[in-house]
Amino acid sequence: MLPRNRYPCYQARGAQGTGGNARSSRWPPSQSSPWFGKEGIQRLASYRDATLVSSPKPPVVWAFLFVPASKDLASRTKKNMPLLDKFGRQIYDLRVSVTDRCNFRCVYCRSANPENNMAEHALLEWDEYERLVKILVGMGIRKVRVTGGEPLVRPGVEEFIARLKKLGVQDLSMTTNGHLLVDRLDALVAAGLDRINISLDSLNKEKFEQVTRTKTFDQVMAGIEAARASSLRPVKVNAVLVRGLNDDEVEAFAEFAREKDIVMRFIEFMPLDADRAWNRDLMVPAAEVYKRISAKWPLIPVVHERSETARKYRFADSGGEIGLIAPVTQPFCGHCSRIRLTADGKLRTCLFSKDDHDLKSLLRGPATDREIGDAIHAIVDQKEKGHRINEPDFVAPSRTMVFIGG
Repeated sequence: MLPRNRYPCYQARGAQGTGGNARSSRWPPSQSSPWFGKEGIQRLASYRDATLVSSPKPPVVWAFLFVPASKDLASRTKKNMPLLDKFGRQIYDLRVSVTDRCNFRCVYCRSANPENNMAEHALLEWDEYERLVKILVGMGIRKVRVTGGEPLVRPGVEEFIARLKKLGVQDLSMTTNGHLLVDRLDALVAAGLDRINISLDSLNKEKFEQVTRTKTFDQVMAGIEAARASSLRPVKVNAVLVRGLNDDEVEAFAEFAREKDIVMRFIEFMPLDADRAWNRDLMVPAAEVYKRISAKWPLIPVVHERSETARKYRFADSGGEIGLIAPVTQPFCGHCSRIRLTADGKLRTCLFSKDDHDLKSLLRGPATDREIGDAIHAIVDQKEKGHRINEPDFVAPSRTMVFIGG
């Protein structure tokens, strides 16, 4: 476009209008114009060059027009934003507890007192779980672990796994005590389960019964073997070490990992037991476990994501790995990427959160997915900096492990 203030062919007819459409309608000029034809174009080019040399360039002025986005557009944009807390940690790992019921009564988790399960109507329905996970996957959740209680005691969990897989969950796993695993494993694999964690707190049958308060050792060992023979390899086996109870089996667990080519994970005892018997003297530090195992077999560190709970090592001379989970002595809160959904529809931003955030009322009310997403963003923004176990004012959460989900 030729600026009218510099080129005389435009200045001659200002009365006809000076807008862009007016200029366009007057080009090319008439035959009587000195700017017509080949000579006119050459004359115009000379005038242009002379003008550009003799006249200073006009300043470039930028203008920004700010238009307020609609509330709907802002909410949709926020819904698709990654979940970040106020410390800049991205949340992409979700633990989903599908029940508070369990067929074990492990001493570090559940009380031996009579049943005190939640009422059935208090638990989320499968459709409600699916809706929440779909919303969260849209916010960047890519890892989901199904937990309990014991997830396999709730009918329909295999179908739920299949639903989650269809939502696009990239890494879908389950934690189980293994009691019912043999009969359910094929259906879980067919549904799309990617990985499995199996709890095993003793390799000694009598001690196992003491820890779990059950007589199911043979079934659990059969479940581990079935998982090893499936596509869920490498199988992860979890042991919570309690001083004076099973801490004498550290080397035996390591040998078990070597023989079975599994990942044996040692978890520090945490103050989440229903009997409130936890104290630091009962906790076996991860550093002690590492020292005892590495004294017998050379260990090589395994690269892991910063947000992973376990520090992993492989044996230099055989298959198998060990994982050390040290929430008490070596907290990993600074890189935490997890949130937890309880069986009764509460969102927890930390295993040791003092408060729950109710989502069930939103699910069962008129709230839209967008509004639920906005609520989740607000909750995650307030995620705690750390669990404060090692602070003098630490207070254990009112919920115990079985009511939170592992």
